[in-house]
Amino acid sequence: MNQERWRPFSVDLIRTIAIVGVILLHASNDLTIQQMNQFEIIRWTTVDIYQSIGRIGVPLFVMLTGALLLQPLKNESLSVFFKKRWARIGLPWIFWGSAYFAWDFLVEHQVFNSSAIIQGILNGPYYQFWYLYMLVGLYLLTPILRIFLAHANRSIIKYFVILWFLGVSIVPVLGLLTTYQLNSGVFIITGFVGYFVLGTYLLTVQIRRSTLSIFMILGIALTAIGTYVLAGTVGGGETYFFQQYFSPTLILASVMVFLLLLTTQPSSVQNVTRPSTGNKLVKVISENSLSLFLFHVMILESLQRGYFGFAINGNTINSIIEVPLNTMITLFVSLGIIILLKKVPYLKKLVG
Repeated sequence: MNQERWRPFSVDLIRTIAIVGVILLHASNDLTIQQMNQFEIIRWTTVDIYQSIGRIGVPLFVMLTGALLLQPLKNESLSVFFKKRWARIGLPWIFWGSAYFAWDFLVEHQVFNSSAIIQGILNGPYYQFWYLYMLVGLYLLTPILRIFLAHANRSIIKYFVILWFLGVSIVPVLGLLTTYQLNSGVFIITGFVGYFVLGTYLLTVQIRRSTLSIFMILGIALTAIGTYVLAGTVGGGETYFFQQYFSPTLILASVMVFLLLLTTQPSSVQNVTRPSTGNKLVKVISENSLSLFLFHVMILESLQRGYFGFAINGNTINSIIEVPLNTMITLFVSLGIIILLKKVPYLKKLVG
C-alpha cells in the first residue's frame, strides 16, 4: 500500500462525501415516487441528475470499508474481529433501531404488534437500515477474504473483480438490451463483495486526476442519461436500471470518485498542527458518518412533511434548490443533535 496516497484525511474525505451523497439521494427520493407524466420534465430531470450523483455514496462507503478491513497485514482472531464489529454497528443498531421503532409506531402510525417488531428486527425498522445488514454480510466474509488477499497476486485479484463486474453489471445490461438471458448460475460472485474487494485493489491504482475527472463526469452523465432514456422508452421497473448500485455507469462513476478522493490532500498540508476549519469539519462529519447514516432520515422527513412547522419539498421550492437545501439542512441539524447526544454519559458508543 502506498502510504503517501493513503492519508487519514483521505479516509475522512471519502466518508464525508459518501454521507453527503446518501443524504442527497434520500432528499430527492420524494420526487421520484410519482409517475413521470405527473410533473414537469425539467423537474424530473433535475431529480434524475441529483440521484445519479447521490447513488455514489454507498459504493464509496463499501470500498472504503474494504480498503480499511482487508489489508493483508491485519491479523486478528475471529473473536477480536467480531467484538470490534459489534461495537461498531451492533450497539448503534440497538440505539437507532429503538428510536425508529418508536418513529414507526408513533409518527408513521404503523401497527404495533409482535409481528411488526420481529420483522423489523430481521430486516431493519426503517429503510436505511438495509445498509447495516449488508455490512454484516461483508463482515462475515472478511476473515476469509483477508486470507485470500494475503496470498493472491494482483492478477488473481483483478480476475476476481472482473468476474464480479461481468456478473453484476454486463450480463444484466445484455439482458436489458436483448431478449436473451444468461443463466445466473454462471457468475456467482455478486452483491457488494465486489466493491468491498475493489476498495483494497484500488489503493495501488494510479491514474492521472484529469483522466479520473473526465470519466467521473462521464459515468454520472451516462447514469442520468440512461435513466432518462429508459423512462421515456421502457419505463416501469426498468426505469432506474442505470441508477442501481451495480450498473456499469454507476460503478464507473463510483470508482473514479473514490480514486479522486484517495489522492486529495488537505488544504493545510504545510500546517498539520493547525488544520483549517474545512478540514476540521470534514473530520467531524467523518467521525459521525454511521450515526448520520442512521439518523438523518428522521430530520429529512420532518423537513419534507412539515413537522417543524414548515415544509421544504419539491412542491414548495424549485427542485434545483430544494434538494441540495434539504441535504445541507439535514446534514448539519443531524450532526448537531448527534454531537449533543454524544456528550451524554454512556451514549457515545450507542450513538455510533
